[in-house]
Amino acid sequence: MLLCGVLFLDGLDVSMVGVALPSIGSELHMSTSSLQWVISGYVLGYGGFLLLGGRTADLLGRRQVLLVALGVFAAASLLGGLVDDPTLLIAARFVKGMAAAFTAPAGLSIITTTFPEGPSRNRALSIYTAFGASGFSSGLILGGLMTEVGWRWTFLMPAPIAILVLLLGIRLIPNHGRPDGPRQGYDVAGAVTSTLALLLLVYTVVSASAVGWASPLTLGSFAVVIALAAAFVLIERRVAHPLLRLGILRNKNVLAADLTAMAVFGSYAGFQFIGTIYMQSLLHWSPLSMALAFLPAGLIVAFGGPRTGALVNRFGSGRVIALGLASFVVAYGLFLQIDANPNYALAILPSMILLGIGFALSFPALNMQATTGVADDEQGLAAGLVQTSFQVGGAIALAVVTAVLNAVTPHTTAEVIASYHPALAVVTGVALLGLIATVSISGLRKPRAAVVTAPEPELVEA
Repeated sequence: MLLCGVLFLDGLDVSMVGVALPSIGSELHMSTSSLQWVISGYVLGYGGFLLLGGRTADLLGRRQVLLVALGVFAAASLLGGLVDDPTLLIAARFVKGMAAAFTAPAGLSIITTTFPEGPSRNRALSIYTAFGASGFSSGLILGGLMTEVGWRWTFLMPAPIAILVLLLGIRLIPNHGRPDGPRQGYDVAGAVTSTLALLLLVYTVVSASAVGWASPLTLGSFAVVIALAAAFVLIERRVAHPLLRLGILRNKNVLAADLTAMAVFGSYAGFQFIGTIYMQSLLHWSPLSMALAFLPAGLIVAFGGPRTGALVNRFGSGRVIALGLASFVVAYGLFLQIDANPNYALAILPSMILLGIGFALSFPALNMQATTGVADDEQGLAAGLVQTSFQVGGAIALAVVTAVLNAVTPHTTAEVIASYHPALAVVTGVALLGLIATVSISGLRKPRAAVVTAPEPELVEA
């Protein structure tokens, strides 16, 4: 349950800051394009270091990596709540994202190596991911309340929670030292090239909306990303102990989960940004009112997520994920009916309900699918891959949505609402691509009967 608290903290932090964005922009005089960096800075650190974080957990020990990263997370939270400069605020978000890049795969891989593959692991992952949704829904309300007092509290509040989890982790998580087996060498070249490639990719995509997608700087950055990626592949094919064993991508479960994860979080990150600007800037809703508008989605995930494991056991992860993506597509499409004086129950609530259903089905199932058929000594790698996919997808989609929103300068309320429609079309298209990916790669076949090879551990041990 302690590991569930770590994921709860991640969800809490992300949603609290999202609610506070308009207040942050107003006090620090940040434009919409610069304000996205409060989110993108976190994503940049998270997405850039996840692959390294997952493999580090496998090699150095998952407990050790988790505890150190929690300490860094707490320190970055305090820093973000105390600074007055937008650049320092974004830097603090980057460091916090980097810390989360080590806690997330370490926590997930502890669970997947504790529970045997099959119904027991699926149940554990359902509960684990539901805590993330609970943190997100709680963060919406707490973020609204804290923002009413002052946006800085949305940064400061996670710090004592992280410290408490850290102290409990030192006492409760068993210390097994480094993983058993022969000591492997460290793929320094692979770590450097992969981290630089991911960092530059996220940075280039996020900054392209400001400098231009066809600018020499953007095109040159993409060329460097391709060169770094090619160098990384060559290194991984030749090094004795690779950071990323490329053969893991031949596992269809891993590949399908990673591609679909990009679409799930990418579409939602773009949608939440649009929804936040629409509700607070156009409708002039308070942060708490906006949080309550999004709350039904989080509640559905919190109560429905723990039951997803049973659905996966019966119907297979591919079918459950596909149904979740279909819910996202319909939810985003329905949001196109928004206007300057919306009826919440008719114009907004249906989308929130479908979003909750989509997350309740797809998020736990994707984590199950991403770690299926993967050896214990690569569970951290598999966890890092799927979490990297979530974050990189979010960064790319958010950058595209921001560019679409900034493509026009509306002057009337009707023009502002009209400017949201192309961005919502992008969000819907991303979700549709995810649905196509999961159907074409993993298919909709019935699962084989699961064989439990070990007794189910007590959930409290995780």
